[in-house]
Amino acid sequence: MGHLHLTARDGVDSRKFWGTLGGTAVQNGTLQLIQFPGTFVMVRQGQPTAGTSGSTVDHVTFRVRSLKQLATDGIVVSNGVITTPDGILINVAEDASVDGASRFDAIAISTAAPADAQAWYIKQFGATAGKGATPTAALPGVKLEFTKADSAPAGTRGRALDHIGFEVRNLEEFCKKLEAGGIKLDRPFTRLPNSTTAIAFLTDPWGTYIELTENLAPAK
Repeated sequence: MGHLHLTARDGVDSRKFWGTLGGTAVQNGTLQLIQFPGTFVMVRQGQPTAGTSGSTVDHVTFRVRSLKQLATDGIVVSNGVITTPDGILINVAEDASVDGASRFDAIAISTAAPADAQAWYIKQFGATAGKGATPTAALPGVKLEFTKADSAPAGTRGRALDHIGFEVRNLEEFCKKLEAGGIKLDRPFTRLPNSTTAIAFLTDPWGTYIELTENLAPAK
């Protein structure tokens, strides 16, 4: 997919937690990444304003090989949900077919207009619409689940899950396409110094802060 970018009060403990969940620490230049099948997690130390509940990204979902192993490793799961110290809600679903300890599965986007949000992600990112009562859209590595909120949730920026990230091929051209279509970028296409990695930022119409990246993964 790209990545989940977190703000943690204790960066060391946060990275330890994601490693226990099954992530592997990797490095791309100065970028510290925690790699899962399906996504990277990035952690910066700071003071988040709140957790995920009440924001447009209500929770994320991981599939895990063994819930029992999570308990053995000291991760508390209550009714299928892990709540991190900074308030990030993680749904976990046991799946014995998972290759490794866990893999990334879904992002739940809460909005007063789920069908409109689904259509926006399909249009802007080429996501594939799913079937079922709940609107969904699939991108490589992730399923976006659009849930109905009674009122407009808060945006993600500044929270424990500050933004989600999508990896894009030919990011510069993609940014030009977005801007030509009327999308305002919060940060224009920028190539990181002494790096092949490029980034850009935007916010969806409902408040989800999004980073676009190119070559985020370490070179093989």
